[in-house]
Amino acid sequence: MGILSLIGRTKELFIEDIESHDKELKSIVSTSTFLVIGGAGSIGQAVTKEIFKRNPKKLHVLDISENNLVELVRDIRSSFGYIDGDFQTFALDIGSLEYDAFIKSDGKYDYVLNLSALKHVRSEKDPFTLMRMCETNIFNTDKTIKQAKENGTKKYFCVSTDKAVNPINMMGASKCIMEMFVHRNSLNIDVSMARFANVAFSDGSLLHGFNQRIQKNQPIVAPNDIKRYFVTPQESGELCLMSCIFGENRDIFFPKLSENLHLISFADIAIKYLENIGYEPYLCKSEDEARELSKTLPPKGKWPCLFTTSDTTGEKDFEEFFTDNETLDMNRFKNLGVIKNKVNFDEELLASFEATMKDYKENLLWSKKEIIKEFFKLIPDFGHIETGKYLDGKM
Repeated sequence: MGILSLIGRTKELFIEDIESHDKELKSIVSTSTFLVIGGAGSIGQAVTKEIFKRNPKKLHVLDISENNLVELVRDIRSSFGYIDGDFQTFALDIGSLEYDAFIKSDGKYDYVLNLSALKHVRSEKDPFTLMRMCETNIFNTDKTIKQAKENGTKKYFCVSTDKAVNPINMMGASKCIMEMFVHRNSLNIDVSMARFANVAFSDGSLLHGFNQRIQKNQPIVAPNDIKRYFVTPQESGELCLMSCIFGENRDIFFPKLSENLHLISFADIAIKYLENIGYEPYLCKSEDEARELSKTLPPKGKWPCLFTTSDTTGEKDFEEFFTDNETLDMNRFKNLGVIKNKVNFDEELLASFEATMKDYKENLLWSKKEIIKEFFKLIPDFGHIETGKYLDGKM
């Protein structure tokens, strides 16, 4: 059983759009140069593969994770082999001086794609990781757009998230603010973005955690009251590439909600997952029971599961890809929607946000409450609710 079956689908989402534009994609990619930032994460790897298999003139990929870059290269060599162009990877942090030196040494790319992000809702639990989220999702994006503009890049692409729409958690709000900074930069360079759902079995995701739990002979835990839309890693790469290549300035691409994109709960995926690998789910009533039974049930063909309701900070009841105030083009593509927005940012508010956050960092002193206060200034209707409970407090 493949990923599609596990997430309740039988058909790839974007196959018709990719096939109808493939000749043009190949023509543009094969004559262009690319920089992929954050290219060793799940989405970054998927985008890199979509570019690589269309034979670009230059493809440079960088990521903070040295190990994931090694796996990316092994994966590409094993799947696609080699290209005529310049393909290199670099283990660099885009917030570092080394990265700035790297950009200064060349920096000439037709397309810059930024897939780096702190993507977990759990990253808002403490003020220090939260500040790093702001740095990664907002300020590093702003920095790399400006560098791209200075080096004559024709298009800058970055990933937003469905959680940026009417955000209720800090991760989604950070991406919402990132979009404001992107809009400010769109006056000087063409930019496009993508919002999409959960990437099935991406690194660090709950579904990826299922693999880890099986390998370590541990219980499967999942919420039974939350349903989500899922895209496959390849679909995430296709969506990003389509937005990067075909998106007009400030366009945001997203998957259309259709019969091809199904809502499914994490618990239902867990059941399908276990049945696929030959185990019958056994529903437990507590963490202690699940841990204890993980020692005895698997040899009998059963696997302990704990399915509970969600009560942690930042969990959204439903997913949405656009707001009522955004203008949509639903006709250009078969299964891709496009948000067509005019410039939307408040220069005074963005400048104040930058100055305040810079002051916090220079003094090495800030609180979570102070950062949340700054977020509310930019997003007055921010629906953040602090429950005091976080995913790190669960199994």
